[in-house]
Amino acid sequence: QVQLVESGGGLVQAGGSLRLSCAASGRTFNTYNMAWFRQAPGKEREFVAAISWGGGTEDYADSVKGRFTVSRDNAKNTVYLQMNGLNPEDTAVYYCAARPGGIPLRNRVREYDLWGQGTKVTVSS
Repeated sequence: QVQLVESGGGLVQAGGSLRLSCAASGRTFNTYNMAWFRQAPGKEREFVAAISWGGGTEDYADSVKGRFTVSRDNAKNTVYLQMNGLNPEDTAVYYCAARPGGIPLRNRVREYDLWGQGTKVTVSS
């Protein structure tokens, strides 16, 4: 079983950058596809980005393409979300999620079994 802990959230001005990290426990991290979701106040949780178990395949929500980059370091059991060009619409709690590896990458909340506790990102205008 993999357990997930996010970090790196905070307050940033519009146009700024943040890098989120998700540290995973467990020896099977490198067999899991990983994803980032976010949930803004009063809204449903939505897909942001996903990466395959080996890092060779990525997927992004249209709203973040070209601004956000997902990556992973299996030696460190960590997945990252580099967020550039942030705007107030990116304000949300960001969650890391995991599911057993496979293609295609999944982008629905119900398709992920394991979740972190979330890290809050606030973008001021």
